Parts: sequence; C-alpha cells; structure tokens
Amino acid sequence: MRRARAARGGEWVRRLLGGAGLALMLATSPAAQEFSGLARLDPSESRVADTRRGLEIELALSQPVPWRVFTLDDPRRLVIDFAQVDWSGAEAAALLSGERATALRLGRGRPGWSRLVLDLSEPLGLLSAEMRSVASGAARLHAVLAPVTAEAFAAAAKPADPAGETLAAPQTSITADGPLVVAIDPGHGGVDPGALREGLVEAELMLRLARETAEAINRSGTMRAVLTRDGDAFVPLSERMTIARAAGAGLLLSLHADALEEDKASGGSVYTLSDEAQDAASGRMVERHQRGDLLAGLDLSRQDDRVATALMDLVRLDTAPQSERLAQALVASLREAGAHLNSRPRRSAPLAVLNAADFPSVLVEVGFLSNVGDRARLTDPVGRGRIVSGLVSGIQNWAAEEAARAPLRRR
Repeated sequence: MRRARAARGGEWVRRLLGGAGLALMLATSPAAQEFSGLARLDPSESRVADTRRGLEIELALSQPVPWRVFTLDDPRRLVIDFAQVDWSGAEAAALLSGERATALRLGRGRPGWSRLVLDLSEPLGLLSAEMRSVASGAARLHAVLAPVTAEAFAAAAKPADPAGETLAAPQTSITADGPLVVAIDPGHGGVDPGALREGLVEAELMLRLARETAEAINRSGTMRAVLTRDGDAFVPLSERMTIARAAGAGLLLSLHADALEEDKASGGSVYTLSDEAQDAASGRMVERHQRGDLLAGLDLSRQDDRVATALMDLVRLDTAPQSERLAQALVASLREAGAHLNSRPRRSAPLAVLNAADFPSVLVEVGFLSNVGDRARLTDPVGRGRIVSGLVSGIQNWAAEEAARAPLRRR
C-alpha cells in the first residue's frame, strides 16, 4: 500500500501530486480479499465532511482496487478514479456535508474506471491519501485536504482531465441490442493441468482469473460473460469454441500462464492466430468439427469441404482484423492498468483455440509460472486485479471502436 504524504505549504502539493498533478496508487495489502473485478461502496460507512483543518473523505469499499487521485482547476475539483466501484445505492447528497465541498458526482469515467468528482468551494490541497485494508478483506479510502493558496492549487492541478471531462452516469441496464457476449476460456483443466511450478497449477489459477474477469464483465451493464469451463474439467479445444458459439459470443478470450525452463521470461502477452496458420486452420476446422457447427447460424452439413472452407475464409476476412484490433486494445489497456507486460507483448502463433472463423479470438498469456515475480503477481489479488481491469477496459475500448467501424464494413 502506498501512502501519499508531503510537507506543508505550496511545495508539498506539487511534490505530492508530481509535475503532472496526478497520484496513482494501488492497494497492495496481503490481507486483501480476492479481487472480484468490481468493488462495492457502502454508503452507510462513507462520508465527505468538513473538519477543523479542512476536508475529510472516507469511502468504505468491499475490497481494495487500483485507484488514483488528482485535482483540476477552473473550476476547482478533486477527482478520484477507481478500477472499478459499483455506486449502486449511493446518493451524493447523503454522502456530502459541510461547506468546503459544494457538490459530489458519482459515475463512470473512461471505460473500466469509476469516478468520484468533488466540487470545491475553496482551494484545498491533498494532505494525505491512503487505501487501507480492514477486517474481512474490505478496504477504506481515507483522504485529507487542507487549505492552500490559489496559486499553489493551480500549480498542483492537472492541466487537463486524463480521462476526459465527461462523467457518465452509472449504467444499470443492458442496451436494447443486448449485451456483448464475451467467452472466457480458462486454459487447461481436468487431466490437463497445464504448467506446474512451486505448488501452483496453471489450470487452477486461470479458472480463478476467468471467474474474476467474468464477474467484472457481468457488472459492466453492457457485456455478459460465459465460461468455457467453470470447474476442474477437461474440455477439448473444439468444444470450447462450440460453447462460445452456442452462447452467441462476440469474441473469445483464452487465458494461459506458461512455464519455461528458465525464469528470465516474464510478463503478459497477447496472441492472435498467425497469418501462416489461417489457411491451415480452416482445413483443420473442417476435419475436426461437424460442419453444422463451423459457423454460427449457417448449416454447412450438406456442403463439401471446398465450400465449407471457402465460406470460413470469407468470414475470417472480417474476424481476423477484428482479432488484431482486439489484441492491440488489450495490450494498451493492460499497460495502462499497471499489469506487468512482456518486452514483446504482441505476438502471433498457430494456436488451435484461436481457429474459430466467425468471431474474433485472442489468447492472453498473463505471465509465466516459471518466473518468481509473475507467480507473486498472479497469486496476489491486486496483481490479478490489474489484469482484470486491463482486460475489461480493453474489451470495452475495442467494442466501442468496432461499433464506430460498423457502418463502414462490407455488406
């Protein structure tokens, strides 16, 4: 757990928030409960109130999450971003008391982040801010603000909002077109445990990460997750794609954590199907699947191999570029969320689980069990929380981009 502190006066504000006026902090207590993707605010234990020395913020959360705090000027505001918090049941008016803060707004900032904005009636600098764990794995964010000069406040404030000026209201319903269905594929399982290191089993770790990612996706209000396995069971690769297809998946996200002979390799990477594998992939799919299951909504059971292969290749003309864009969005969002990435995070390979032609597919190697640092990150709730946040944010960013491209697609 990092703690933000500085000396008194105008200089401590600049030193605390840095030249950009932004402090990024992560809850790292080992006592934290497992990250489930979205924390919940307890309004009854939360408040924003005047004190004799300034202003105090106390937010009670169901679990620690990555967070950051910064100030904005003209008008004066304090902004706290979380990845992520469910504001359901919270009323701004009930949380706010006193005169130093005139308004409080709760909602969504950029995709994957939740936001609290506090309008300030006077220049207040951040004296301290910390997130600490409490009993049962919950967390409390505690921040104290103290009066500073207008000049000191302006010097410490960010010149622009890093997430844009808009604050969207919390979304509580699914759009009329229905949610984006995300198929999450926890690698291995059952008789195939995957990589094994220091008592850790890849299949078990990926199932835990998949469940946490699914919960975060399901709480987004715009997406719905389906798991290709939800237990320690062996599921053939072809059946994983069949499960995704039957659920109407708009994409497939396969999660793995490999192990090498040496521990030098570390960090996450995102794979797409390599170009040289795509033609062969169509042939393998025809051989291994019943033709009625090759493309969602299209019965190929009475077509010969050449017709089936040609149709799949045509469909892949759309889905292959979509997979590339999805991989790029995931890498960018994982990096922004603070997840540890490999020195070469974008890769491609002839991976069987990415063979589906009718929806975009990527495989995320979230780390290496052969690396001591990656093992620590994957067994730590906060370390996994960064991955979950990056995955969810990346999918949301990709979905928004694809929606914008939709009018331009071939008809």
